[in-house]
Amino acid sequence: MVKQVTEGVCISVETFYQPAQSNPLSSEYLFAYRITIENLGTMPIKLLRRHWHIIDSNGSYREVEGEGVVGQQPIIEPDHHYQYVSAANLRSDMGKMYGSYQMENLYNKKLFTVTIPEFQMMAPFKMN
Repeated sequence: MVKQVTEGVCISVETFYQPAQSNPLSSEYLFAYRITIENLGTMPIKLLRRHWHIIDSNGSYREVEGEGVVGQQPIIEPDHHYQYVSAANLRSDMGKMYGSYQMENLYNKKLFTVTIPEFQMMAPFKMN
């Protein structure tokens, strides 16, 4: 698991290879990831947007940007967390992702950026 704190928000990421939804013979590898967003601050925050950088070990690079996460724009109260699971398709058995969330402080309406730390995705058979 990787973790990073930015502007009083802690982002934790865990990854899981999904063999049942992958097809290595066709260079299709699915990785799920669980993100926990903890509000360590004193004001409620709202997640407005996400921006991802996705890199396969074969050099393929993609960016994904949009509103919210998994169809939601959660409000996270102080000392609370929000957790969601999503997935990424890779064309190789290893890759990495990193990115950012645009957040809004609901008290003063100021926007700020929270870093999503870089995390690795690796099929278990690559670790042997």
